[in-house]
Amino acid sequence: MPTTIGILTPQGLESASYQADSLTEASRYEPSGIYTVTRTYNRFYVLKFDAHLDRLEESARLENIPVHIDRFTLRKAIRTLIERSGYDECRFRITIPHQQPDHFIITLEPFTGIPQTLKMHGVKVATVPIKRENPQAKDTTWIAKREAAKANVPDAYEYIIVNEQGQLLEGFSSNFYAILNQTLWTAPNELVLGGISRQIVLEIAPSVLPIRLEPIVKNQIKDISGAFLTSSSRGIIPIVQIDQDIIDNGKPNPTVQTLSERYDQWVTSHLEHL
Repeated sequence: MPTTIGILTPQGLESASYQADSLTEASRYEPSGIYTVTRTYNRFYVLKFDAHLDRLEESARLENIPVHIDRFTLRKAIRTLIERSGYDECRFRITIPHQQPDHFIITLEPFTGIPQTLKMHGVKVATVPIKRENPQAKDTTWIAKREAAKANVPDAYEYIIVNEQGQLLEGFSSNFYAILNQTLWTAPNELVLGGISRQIVLEIAPSVLPIRLEPIVKNQIKDISGAFLTSSSRGIIPIVQIDQDIIDNGKPNPTVQTLSERYDQWVTSHLEHL
């Protein structure tokens, strides 16, 4: 099913001059700029949407893009596109071009949810030595850079950025966490993009285990007892293998499962109408 695309301009909501079958494909037609991606629930409900817009404004500041977001009008435009699309639920991206910051490109694709097998059995990830310029800004140039990098590494569900010090920082489109010595390790905010789901994890985790805002390094992978990633579309996804290292006998860690359950409960109680 093709995406639904609209461009919110000062004159109103207009149609795009191109079509695409996915958010990834649509990004190839978009000009360079900043963006945010999230999903809907029960068609017209969202999670921490203002936090997404706050981060979009912060990305604009870091990229020196003069932008004003009329949040009421933007929400209305997204609701209109959802109605046009007919999707029950969707993932959507908002892109603000560097050269035309008063135009908001809104792209929707149908979202059928995350297969429960991923949450039950976990996933394999691969580490990639790559540098993300200005990690706290969500810039569209990163989309092209990460897609190119995938071609040079083994197939995996997600790819974890490793810096020159061997630290595991974050996923290409997610945040990364590891359990080491009964403590939850994750990179500090200044080294990664502060994901919206990450905000939730950092809120709920202290009641389950201590948090240490420090990334693990590659030679610690063999010692961790659990790991997971988060994103707005996926929530918490357990990791059972990093490169060739099997984590905790290849089964999701029970503490990760507990965090996932509490995360889902938090989400259910904090949904808001778009």
